Parts: sequence; C-alpha cells; structure tokens
Amino acid sequence: MLYYIYEMNHAALAPWRAMADAGLNFWKSPANPLSSTQMGRSFAASLEMFERTTRRYGKPEFGIADTIVGDDLVAIEEQVSLKKDFCNLVNFRKLRDGNGKPEHKMLIVAPMSGHYSTLLRGTVEAILPHYDVYITDWVDARTVPAIHGTFGIDDYVDYVVDFLRHLGPGTSVMAVCQPSVPVMAAVSLMNAEKDPCSPNTMILMGGPIDTRRNPTAVNKLAEEKGVDWFRNNVIMKVPAPHAGMMRDVYPGFLQLGGFMTMNLDRHIDAHREMFWHLVDGDGDSAEKHREFYDEYMSVMDLTAEFYLETVEKVFVNHDLPKGTLTHRNRLVDPSKIEMTALMTIEGERDDISGVGQTEAAQDLCSGLKPEKKLHHLQQGVGHYGVFNGSRFRKEIVPRIVEFVNANAVDQQAKSLAT
Repeated sequence: MLYYIYEMNHAALAPWRAMADAGLNFWKSPANPLSSTQMGRSFAASLEMFERTTRRYGKPEFGIADTIVGDDLVAIEEQVSLKKDFCNLVNFRKLRDGNGKPEHKMLIVAPMSGHYSTLLRGTVEAILPHYDVYITDWVDARTVPAIHGTFGIDDYVDYVVDFLRHLGPGTSVMAVCQPSVPVMAAVSLMNAEKDPCSPNTMILMGGPIDTRRNPTAVNKLAEEKGVDWFRNNVIMKVPAPHAGMMRDVYPGFLQLGGFMTMNLDRHIDAHREMFWHLVDGDGDSAEKHREFYDEYMSVMDLTAEFYLETVEKVFVNHDLPKGTLTHRNRLVDPSKIEMTALMTIEGERDDISGVGQTEAAQDLCSGLKPEKKLHHLQQGVGHYGVFNGSRFRKEIVPRIVEFVNANAVDQQAKSLAT
C-alpha cells in the first residue's frame, strides 16, 4: 500500500512541479530585470529546491568520454558486452590503434544496494588508465517483468561466474561493498572446480564478509530486527504502470530514506547551504551540490528475494564466515581458493562495513600462500572513500595496480612453464 501512496503522491505533485518549472524559468530568465536581484535569486532558489526535492531522479549516465593512458588522451566507448534480465555487463572500450598488446581485464562488481552502478563512476575513471574495465550495471527491479522470474543470491553468484567466463582467463575481479560475499562465493566455487576462468586476483573493498567483527549500526539493526521484520515491513509489490508490476521488491525510495536519516543533519545543512549559494549567485558551489545529489537521489528497487536473503545470510546468520553458506545446495568453501590472489581494502572511518569485516576474508582463504594475500587499511576515509575520492586515486589505486600486475605476471609465468 505504501508504494501506491508514494506513486499517488508523486502524481499529485505533478501540477505543482509544472508551475514551479514555469516560475523558475521566469525568475531565471535574462529578459527579467529582477532575475539578477537578491529577491529574484531568492524566488528562483526556492522554486529550484522545491523542484529538486519532489522530482523522480532517473538513472544517471556514466558519461565517461575519455581517459589518459600514459601521455595519451584516449577516447572511450561505452558498450554492453553481455545482457541479462537483471544486469548488463558494460565495457568501457578504449578507441585507439590495435597495435598495442591486449590489456588485463578488470571486472568491477557494483553493489546492488539501492543506488545505480553509476555511483562507481569515479572508481571506473580511476581504474581505466590501467585496465580494460567492465562493470555490472544492475537493472531496476521495477522495470523487469515478473515473467522473468525471481533473482536471489544464488542467481547473483551465477551472474558473476557467467561474467568471468564470458571475459575469459586472466581476468581480475573487484567487489565494492555488498557484492563481496557473492563474489567470494563465486570465486570459491570456480577455484574448487579448477575453472580456467578463475580470476587472477580478487579485490574486496569495504565488504561485509564477517559482520560480527566491529559491528556497525547497520549490522546491529539487521540482527535486532531479524529477517521476518524486514519481510513484513519493507517488502512491497511494484504498482502499475511499471513493467515489473506485481513483483515483490524492496523499494528504492525506502532505501533512500534510510540513507538520508542516517546523516539527516548533514543533508539538511547541505540543502540549506545550496539555497544560500543560489541566492548569493555562487554557481560553482551550487553545481557541486547538484552533481552529488543527482547521483545520491537516484535509486532503484531490489528484488525481495535478493534483499531478504542478504539480510538473513550475511547480516543475521553470518553463513560465509561460519562455513554454512551454500550455492544451489553446494557448500561454499573459501579455503579452496588457491588460484586467485586476494586483496582486501578497508576504510578507517567506515560506518557501513566496520574495520575487520572485510579483512576476515584473509582468514577464510586459508589455502592461499602469504605472498598471494594483501590487506590495506586506508587511514582517514569512510565507506565512500574506500572506492572514490582523492585518497582512493592517490593511495589505494596504486596499491591495487601493483598487486594485480604482480599476480598477472606470476600467472603468466606459470602458464608458460606448463
């Protein structure tokens, strides 16, 4: 019922939004002599804030047009390499002469946690100069017709395996936050089978491998409420006229509400500052606010089965660290990982995945030699800083590149020896 009320509320605001748009055009028009006055800017700022807080934000674009490789500016073409019902595998192909040697492939598995994969735009931009980058572009569940069936953790693991096999031997995989568990499960299964497409390197970043270690508020909430509470209170059916009508989902607007209330004072202050930036005519500061919140406010629905299974298996039962996680009735055993090097990365101030939760993967991968393991704790960053921002680009990316390249060379040497 709440989802229907949300849709009705959005529809009811449509006429007011239209009037706000018209008023905004009037007060910002160069032909209006009052537009450059403080009164005109105040009216325009008020109307813009109303428009931004009531709009439905669509999926953003990656918008990556080029990258710098060495001293060269190289154009980028975004293309879908593999299409599935719930995810597209997107490649950022470099447009340059074909005389260079093939690049090492890097599969970035984006979190399916409410935001679109474009949240990792900065991650992609930082990795692009070094590798041939692919990313999982998850599809909004409300747009997937119910005829395509359900999508749970087992399906997620299958997708990761399919993507790695599609990319072929010699690929590395990077899991950002939430996908750390299913990616580790996929790599465990592939290593157990001696699959030649097992990745060279697995990088886990700010992921909830073992949430019993240094539990955060998010972890504690899941344990206190239990999976039945989430099933009864946050799972809803997609209303018409969306393509996925009648599909059970965890709505994106609920997830956004959770994100916002975690740091409500900060968001209120940010919007207050934007209003005064607009009134003062500080366009650069206002534009930075727009760019951030255009991304932050863009959310997608998650399938109910994936969301509930994640709560139950990752945050309540801790199946992976306890050794009870299964994939289609087959036990997932990380100690079988022997072919894939492991790097774990955490942020000192991470309030989503506490310090130690990702590092737990190092203990679980007991079959790996010490030289094929590396853990990095980045000082001075929170959750977002683990995969984006200046410290990510300057301090984390060089370590990733060094570790991935070292293991790529080691893998190549072994291949030549055989």
